[in-house]
Amino acid sequence: MTNKIYDIIIIGGGPGGIGCAIEASSHNIGEILLIEKTDNHSNTIRKFYKDNKRVDKDYKGQVSVLQGNVDFFDGTKETTLDYFDDLLDSEKIDSSFNNEVEKIIRKDEFLEVYTSNGMYTTRNAVVTIGKMGKPNKPSYKIPPSIRSQVNFNLDKCSSNEKILVVGGGNSAAEYAYDLADQNNNVTLVYRKDKFSRLNDTNEEILYKYHGEEKLRLRMNTDIESLENESGLVKVNYNDGFSVIYDRVIYAIGGTTPVDFLKSCGIEVDENSKPIFDEHHETTAKCVYVAGDISLKSGGSIAIALNHGYHIVNNILRKRGRIFSHTDKVAKLEEK
Repeated sequence: MTNKIYDIIIIGGGPGGIGCAIEASSHNIGEILLIEKTDNHSNTIRKFYKDNKRVDKDYKGQVSVLQGNVDFFDGTKETTLDYFDDLLDSEKIDSSFNNEVEKIIRKDEFLEVYTSNGMYTTRNAVVTIGKMGKPNKPSYKIPPSIRSQVNFNLDKCSSNEKILVVGGGNSAAEYAYDLADQNNNVTLVYRKDKFSRLNDTNEEILYKYHGEEKLRLRMNTDIESLENESGLVKVNYNDGFSVIYDRVIYAIGGTTPVDFLKSCGIEVDENSKPIFDEHHETTAKCVYVAGDISLKSGGSIAIALNHGYHIVNNILRKRGRIFSHTDKVAKLEEK
């Protein structure tokens, strides 16, 4: 902690936070601090993306034109992390890792950001913490004796296991076919009779693998309970059947951290989503939201990067400076 007054503090080191930091630095917005509760940036990508996972610019078919100073291209988990490393290393940005933000309080014209490492003062704050840090969990009980075999990512997975993947989104699909490629016996269970949230590539691969019996799709089926069966996970389905697995992996999305938002003075709507305007400024003056937490459905890195452009542009607008996309083109032509 320092006694300096920051011009912008960014809470969360994911793509939305990185986009904000790079835009702010590119336009000399002043003192910048990036706060991340884990030991490195992009924790969701590091933790929830499998090694060599494909990372697409146009996620789920959402074609995104990048508007700011951060270019982004199709790649893998590793190339994306390397790119973000290079961006952050090349800019003048203060950072504080292993530091969790507790609340934001307005004091006169400044914001006081209280963290596990102390208090920081800033003129603007951006909350870009994502939702996967708090993954959704099933409503039924997970017996303590089998919790080590019930996961919300791929951290403990190996090969030659009988695995159940729960969910119908892109993460669930990618977990399922990646695990199948590692010689696991994989079933993906989804409570609906058809997928509605998959991008075309993932849906094609799932049905291809299902047809080739590389994995099994169990559609229109829900889970009623889990039990310990001789140290393994017994899954009881709502169709009356029970199956024993070595491991169960839930990929059923994340939840908005409502209590944290309220502790920052941010109002939420009836769906527990933060309320913000077209510039991503919330009901708390000079407090913005970016990335997954501001999206109805998450996932797009390109869109999260664009949030940083809009937020920084709004801060500059308030100062009487307006930066547009044509300025970026002019800067490139000067080079």
